[in-house]
Amino acid sequence: MATISDITVSAAINSLSALAFLLAFAIFRLQPINDRIYFPKWYIKGIRENPSTSGPLVKKFVNLDVRMYIRILNWVPAALKMPELELIDHAGLDSAVYIRIYLLGLKIFVPIAILAFCVLLPVNYTGGNFSRSSVIMKDLAYGEIDKFSISNVPPASKRLAAHIVMAYVFSFWTCYILYKEYKIVTDMRLHFLASQSRRPDQFTVLVRNVPPDPDESVSEHVEHFFCVNHPDQYLVHKVVYNANKLANMVDRKKDLHNRLIYYSNKFERRPSKRPTTKSGFWGLWGKKIDAIDYYTEEIEKLSKEEIAERERVIADPKAVVPAAFVSFRSRWGAAICAQTQQTKNPTRWITDWAPEPRDVYWNNLAIPFLQLNLRKLVMAVAFFGLTFCFMFPIAFVQTLANIEYIGKVLPFLKPLIYKDSVKSFIQGFLPGMVLKIFLLVLPMILMEMSKIEGYVAVSALEARSAGKYHLFLLVNVFLGSIITGTALQQLQKFLNQSPSEIPKTVGVSIPMKATFFITYIMVDGWAGVAAEIFRMVPLILYHLKNVFLVKTEKDRDEAMDPGSLAWPITEPRLQLYFLLGLVYSTVTPILLPFIITFFAFAYLVFRHQIINVYNQKYESAASFWPDVHRRILIGLVISQITLLGLLSTKEAENSTPILLALPFLTFWFHRYCKNRFESAFRKFPLQDAMIKDTLERATEPQLDLKAYLKDAYIHPVFKGGEVELQEFDEEDDDFHIVATKRTSRKGSQVGTQEGSPDDMTGIFAV
Repeated sequence: MATISDITVSAAINSLSALAFLLAFAIFRLQPINDRIYFPKWYIKGIRENPSTSGPLVKKFVNLDVRMYIRILNWVPAALKMPELELIDHAGLDSAVYIRIYLLGLKIFVPIAILAFCVLLPVNYTGGNFSRSSVIMKDLAYGEIDKFSISNVPPASKRLAAHIVMAYVFSFWTCYILYKEYKIVTDMRLHFLASQSRRPDQFTVLVRNVPPDPDESVSEHVEHFFCVNHPDQYLVHKVVYNANKLANMVDRKKDLHNRLIYYSNKFERRPSKRPTTKSGFWGLWGKKIDAIDYYTEEIEKLSKEEIAERERVIADPKAVVPAAFVSFRSRWGAAICAQTQQTKNPTRWITDWAPEPRDVYWNNLAIPFLQLNLRKLVMAVAFFGLTFCFMFPIAFVQTLANIEYIGKVLPFLKPLIYKDSVKSFIQGFLPGMVLKIFLLVLPMILMEMSKIEGYVAVSALEARSAGKYHLFLLVNVFLGSIITGTALQQLQKFLNQSPSEIPKTVGVSIPMKATFFITYIMVDGWAGVAAEIFRMVPLILYHLKNVFLVKTEKDRDEAMDPGSLAWPITEPRLQLYFLLGLVYSTVTPILLPFIITFFAFAYLVFRHQIINVYNQKYESAASFWPDVHRRILIGLVISQITLLGLLSTKEAENSTPILLALPFLTFWFHRYCKNRFESAFRKFPLQDAMIKDTLERATEPQLDLKAYLKDAYIHPVFKGGEVELQEFDEEDDDFHIVATKRTSRKGSQVGTQEGSPDDMTGIFAV
């Protein structure tokens, strides 16, 4: 069991690590050679230029201005100075609302911590149950930290009433803050959408599962359907091509081009020797050949294949996916189409808001719509298996956290285990570090699983991946750490006691896991956040590219990697801190200062990164907030159920009806907020759409909307290509007959069997 000295060692190691990263960042950011690493966002906006390097050669690499080093911490007030409205204009609403999650953590936990330290900490510490429990449960070890937990309160004690009252106070306070924040973010979203400049996705819907037609192509079928069913609003459409093979060719060509640049630069530095490579896989083996000639030939050959593949995709009707991006004359028309059912068969002509063009994940548009449910089922089973498999490394981490108990099984380790310095390092630092290493690869696996599920927007992929990661952290890191830790810690007792006593043993052990979570918070939330601002990996990669690949200023711009918020990783990690804070606020409140430190430090760091570094790949107008709200409430319910179980082990069964009301009240609060606010994040109000359309017509009467939308949703591999995509544009006449190639189908079983409206497109005048 980790002791206060173990926690102190962990705090010292992680604090020093965080200070080292911060000091390195403060120095490295001042050097001219690193300017694009620590301020890439300003370069992307075209506001910042390379620092002046006139004078001695050393000034190109090192900042010689001593005054800059005196003001080495001036980045802190600079990160806090930008007002929220300016931050939204600078970085987008997604980034501004993301920062508010850290503020939300401070708003919730600072008052809770004050109350808990004033009320619960004295109640727990003076409980006097520590020695009594040690006698009754001889195999159960306690540490000094446990004196501050509910474990030190005797069974059936009147002191437990303080925990019950505080549970209600903490729950009501959390719900109150969540309600206020939900309302603020909703108002921010509606204001942002109302004031946002014109974007293609405001006028466009994505229609999927277009039914096949024997007489017309997908493009003609889409055109006629929307001409008939949206005659006043339909403007133009783009069908979707299965160009995944072509996209792979483009990516491969880009990789070959980078290799050619590398070897060309190498040859320029040493003209006397032609660079060589090997003809095998990645140049690792095979016959030696001239690298420049080889990659030049490969690029030329691939360019011809690329042109041929592009022509094949355009000419092949089978390459057209039964989906299209359909644009309308107004936002109002697009909102009507995106938010309504198009036919009596809800599985056909499925419409939804189109992602903004940079948010589209083109590879998944080629997946048949009917496969999506099967893919989701398969990935659900795979995710269950992945979660189960990760129980083994979690159990290993918990073994490190309780290593003295392993000493009972492996006595030869005792000389190592009971050395104070080694024991403090292993128990106070190593478990959290090992767990963080195990969790590094997980988000990449979850993202690939989300891609297999078939989501067509990057934002949807990240939201789905974040949901999986949150569930994984909940099951494995939180519940798994408690269960596996308990099993290892009290193995003998588990084997010998009656089944009815197991819940009591587990319940008593829950507060004792606070020491492990404290070490994890310090590793991940202190040192990990400080490492984020230092940007070690982008720093190394940029300078490697700068040495081997960069030839022009454009190359230098492409070499810098601004990164993004990494929503699938950072948001679930945030939720774990909310969960730990809510669960342990009434159980072991001494954990709360560590969580508050994380929220405050992370708020400062990520605000700086959003202002100066990150460049978001898309803008969803904070559509993720309902997920954030729901997951915090899940953590709140878990904290209430956890306390309920703990009190049942404390012979306080009479408190069960009192506490049982809390989860139901929390669920009612969730339903209320969902009905009150969530529609603003899922639908676009028709009133707001009409207002924006009216203002736009008044201020820009000559706007050519068709020209603006014409190429917005072209697959990136077709942009700038030599082959023109087939288009079907409608004339602007107010009244015309919709032409059709269909023959009479009366009495025929060809086509749709339900007599859907699209069967009649050749008859109706519009």
